[in-house]
Amino acid sequence: MIIDTHAHFVPASFVDEARAQAARFPSVKITMDENRPRFQFAGGTPTRPMSALLSDTEKRGAWMSAQGIDKQVVGGWLDMFGYELPVSEGVAWSELFNRHMVAAYRENPNLVPLASVPLQDGTAAGEMLRDVMKSGFSGAMIGAQPKGIGGNLDDPGLDPFWQAASDTGAALIIHPMYACPDVRVNDYGMINAVGRAADVTIAVARLLYSGHMQRFPGAKVIVSTGGGALPFMLGRLKRNAAIHPNTWADPEDSFRRLYFDSILFDPNALQYLINMVGADKVVPGSDYPFPIGDPEPMQTIRKSGVGSAAVKKICETNPAEMFNIR
Repeated sequence: MIIDTHAHFVPASFVDEARAQAARFPSVKITMDENRPRFQFAGGTPTRPMSALLSDTEKRGAWMSAQGIDKQVVGGWLDMFGYELPVSEGVAWSELFNRHMVAAYRENPNLVPLASVPLQDGTAAGEMLRDVMKSGFSGAMIGAQPKGIGGNLDDPGLDPFWQAASDTGAALIIHPMYACPDVRVNDYGMINAVGRAADVTIAVARLLYSGHMQRFPGAKVIVSTGGGALPFMLGRLKRNAAIHPNTWADPEDSFRRLYFDSILFDPNALQYLINMVGADKVVPGSDYPFPIGDPEPMQTIRKSGVGSAAVKKICETNPAEMFNIR
């Protein structure tokens, strides 16, 4: 059973109910742009129009079949996670989304859902993660910038969330946010080509130094975009630690505790990652349905030249174990 572990899905029923229950979410504004919703949170900038492919299960199924993919692990759309909302609204927003993800899974058992949690508050996020893990979720997809733009995953206020992840053995996919504070990526489409990988690289590098991997060892942390630049920067991170001895956690020890998706597009780069961390630390990813995603994710893995046993482990064994898929 071949499993794509990095894809995105938004049930159409979620959007419908969110619009119908607007009074429950006074800090959320949903407008329609040619039948595609835009979300605005707490008076901020409206999101891009949501892609219709995020909710289209028929086209998704056809694409999966063409790629030889049996199941997809699906998180939501990061633009609409609502980390900017007041805590009580953020909790209700995530609860609504998670309920619709479960309902969609019952109708589409090939789409294995990941929860959304209100990362604007560590205690609320931790409580929700414990609840969803009891109800059958295997983990959550989380943004690299919690509490809105500029937030950090190593924020001490998020410790209750990390403790919940460790206690429950939750799988956590760390995913870039759309916004990048460096305006230089606003040209040439570099928000996707560079900005997202940089977002993940910075967020996870902080976790390597903060000691989160050692403090919360039960959490299964998967770094999206193939780890961004981290696999190629580990030597630099180690050198930085060496010139500041006994100051931070050992970045290499932290790095070795991570998992990575395969979204690097280049088989040679993927081969480097697999050789560096081991085939047991890599899982497939497509980023479906976004244009920047890998259009042939399994082919990229097969072309990496790591051998059939490693390919089977990456495409089948690892994701089944990571996300409790039978």
